[in-house]
Amino acid sequence: MTQDQWLILTILTATVAMFLWGRWRHDMVAAGALLACVVVGLVPAREAFAGFGHPAVITVACVLVLSRGLQTSGAVDVLARTVLPAQSGRMLSLMALMGLGAFLSGFMNNVGAMALLMPVAIHLSQRLELTPGQVLMPLAFGTILGGMTTLIGTPPNLIVSGFRAETGPGSFAMFDFTPIGLAVALAGVLFVALIGWRLVPARKQSGIEGFESGAYITEVRVMEDSKAAGMRLREIENALADVDAQIIGLVQREVRIIAANSGRKVHAGDILMIEAEADALTDVLSILGLKLEEEVKPEKDALPEADAKADAAAAKDKKGKDADRAGKRDNGDGDGDGDDIEAAEAPLKSGDIVLMELAVLPNSPLSGRSASDILLRTRYGVNLLALSREGKRSMKRLRSMAIQSGDLLLMQGPPESISEFASDNACVPLAQRELRIPNKRKIWEASLIMLFAIGGAAFGLLPAAVSFAIGVLASMALRTVPPRAVYDAIDWPVIVLLGALIPVAGAMEATGTADLIARLLIENVAQGHAVVGLALILVVTMFLSDLMNNAATAAVMCPIAIGTAAALGVSPDSFLMAVAIGASCAFLTPIGHQNNTLILGPGGFRFSDYWKLGLPLEIIVVAVSIPLLLVVWPL
Repeated sequence: MTQDQWLILTILTATVAMFLWGRWRHDMVAAGALLACVVVGLVPAREAFAGFGHPAVITVACVLVLSRGLQTSGAVDVLARTVLPAQSGRMLSLMALMGLGAFLSGFMNNVGAMALLMPVAIHLSQRLELTPGQVLMPLAFGTILGGMTTLIGTPPNLIVSGFRAETGPGSFAMFDFTPIGLAVALAGVLFVALIGWRLVPARKQSGIEGFESGAYITEVRVMEDSKAAGMRLREIENALADVDAQIIGLVQREVRIIAANSGRKVHAGDILMIEAEADALTDVLSILGLKLEEEVKPEKDALPEADAKADAAAAKDKKGKDADRAGKRDNGDGDGDGDDIEAAEAPLKSGDIVLMELAVLPNSPLSGRSASDILLRTRYGVNLLALSREGKRSMKRLRSMAIQSGDLLLMQGPPESISEFASDNACVPLAQRELRIPNKRKIWEASLIMLFAIGGAAFGLLPAAVSFAIGVLASMALRTVPPRAVYDAIDWPVIVLLGALIPVAGAMEATGTADLIARLLIENVAQGHAVVGLALILVVTMFLSDLMNNAATAAVMCPIAIGTAAALGVSPDSFLMAVAIGASCAFLTPIGHQNNTLILGPGGFRFSDYWKLGLPLEIIVVAVSIPLLLVVWPL
């Protein structure tokens, strides 16, 4: 062995040991490995950060952004309601949930798909009379399996494709992973849904992320195209029963009706007063096509003259405050009333708004005042969407309900405006809610952008990185992902890890270390048998992926897989595909994949609970994938 080989092996061994120790974040360890290679001369300084421009890294970042667009538009919520059966047994429900998770993971970040479907899984566990963990673990494994079906499904696939491009044959196409990935995913989903879920320990959940804030009272308007238009109250209540929402009042023709007869027909333009948990509001709006009352822009003629004047005065007062804060004065001619009224009626820009919960403190000036008194929209540019008052229920309209200390307010607006409102009125921000208010236009836009980005890459019209980068630009232009949220959508530790480890993997190849390891494996284990070598690469990759980040595992194993194939005199494609499959199958521990970590707390799991379902599932993956690899990607 040469000195460079000893150096890279020492750095690689230390890196893997640090990954397993878990004391430092994966991106920190990867950055340390890269810098160590630069310091000892294994990676030229001018090429140290070339990995961050690698197509795989760019594609991963872009897919994360496009995934955020699908999440926030409500597209996934609509798909979930359409696909998942409302009334079915355990096996069919689990199969549908896992199938949906696997499908979504094929085209968006699988961690995002898992996060979106977790509330659905927890609700489903209650209906099926299972513990949350008995549904969450199958869902987590389903989303992991689905990621291996397409090029963009998971970072390891992109890394494998990048290594193939560097060896000469060119990168893998969008659906080159589908024949084997789909077969493995189908086998895994069927096994878990039919038999495997019984192997999941029935643990009590140790807590769900977030906090209980009680039921909110909110107002929703029945629109012309709403399914609720023409329905009777009892039919609406039945439709909302699954999301634990109830109707507590009705406003028809500006008349408030308390305890309305269940046979009363609801018409377009009516307002329903609904009591529901904050997390259920998305379903309440989506199921029947309702719209939050505060989001419905009032017609100018509908505003009473007194209210219009008050709004204009409030807007003028707000404008004056803002000018004073900026140290500016309005020296323009004219009375400016038209500008004031226009400012009062300016709608919120949907791309710049968030939903945040505020608690009203005892000394708040809001006590005893209503949203109408405060003129929230005109003074601060925010909406009061709902109010929660533990143990008490008011039959007043939301806008006229007197706020009390201890109330929780669900506010909508720009984050700086909500912060200003909270500061001025002695309120404490509790949490920013990921409440996805359905928007049909945004759903279509986000879905079409993703479809065209995938099509551009799948049909070879553009390189994957370029195609998805164009998709990101379109998302920003159409505001399916607001420009200010683009960088928040990217999982930067993963980007740093990938960008740092790609040059390290290149150093393994350049020094001949990958070939050295490959020869050792062939001579001492495979003994010249290509099929045994293929199975060995797959099993070793799966083992490493259970203990360290799957992207890091792929970056480490790709050079070894290529070297093994070269030593055996066979095509490297089947060996690279084995790495892609193995890196995507981390089922034995909670640390191998982020989706496994996500369910650790909500499922009440222990470290040793995962292998009980994970081990037989990994055996099935090996049994299904090896024969298919030999057929689809012959040696």
